[in-house]
Amino acid sequence: MEAVLRATRYLGAAAITLGAFEAAGISLNPIYDVDAGTRAVIFDKFQGGTQDKCIGEGTHFRWPWQEPRIMDIRTRPRTIHTSTGTKDLQTVNVSLRVLSRPDVAKLPHILKSLGPNYDETVFENLGNEVLKAVVAQYNADELLSKRASVSMSIRTKLVEKAAKFNLILDDVAITHLTFGREFARAIENKQVAQQEAETQLYLVAKAEQERKAAVIRAEGESEAAHLMNQAFVKFGAGLIEVRRIDTAKEVAQILAKSRNIVYLPSGSNSGNGSNMLLGVNTNSANEH
Repeated sequence: MEAVLRATRYLGAAAITLGAFEAAGISLNPIYDVDAGTRAVIFDKFQGGTQDKCIGEGTHFRWPWQEPRIMDIRTRPRTIHTSTGTKDLQTVNVSLRVLSRPDVAKLPHILKSLGPNYDETVFENLGNEVLKAVVAQYNADELLSKRASVSMSIRTKLVEKAAKFNLILDDVAITHLTFGREFARAIENKQVAQQEAETQLYLVAKAEQERKAAVIRAEGESEAAHLMNQAFVKFGAGLIEVRRIDTAKEVAQILAKSRNIVYLPSGSNSGNGSNMLLGVNTNSANEH
């Protein structure tokens, strides 16, 4: 009976002790795991708070008054949106993608100063500050034509400022860049004006080419007339006779292809013995 009472007292004392540990937030599990891509920072409740060292991957032992805080050290993406003004007072909406990770050696300091959600704490204000400062140095059209340069300027300033918070940036890039309605309308009007100017230049060039062609054509006709005049002076009636023969051949070819023309050669029933071309209406002949 005494043994039972003694065991009951021990169990009661153990239960009270466990309850006290639980009330104090102390876990009795001596083992914890650190997965790949993470590190553990130990918070010691009895020895000065957060320890200045990181625990690597694997399974580790801890004392009941120690609490491991697991932190992700992998590169994480984050998008920053802001609306700001350009150097020529145009409104622009910019979206920036940032790939960041913490400096592993500085994890205890990051946890102490910024907390576990350090990236939200830093980039919420830092990204907007850098974007507005850089965009204000460029005109609206320069943001489009010098996009790579703008992105590099943003990256340089953001890397410099993030280093002060023990954060490492692997990549910074502009993903979206849009302007207000007024600027978009001005761009459209400018493009229309440029197209109209190019059309006018084309019409002027076309008229110039037509003028040159007319001059060349007139010079050719003048030269032809001069050569014809020289031929008349030199050959006289012979050239006229050649021209008459050529014309007669052309007329004969045209008449020979016509259905309504009948050719009567010399020596036929015609009394005068000359050739005759008779016009015959085939439609009238068919009617009779």
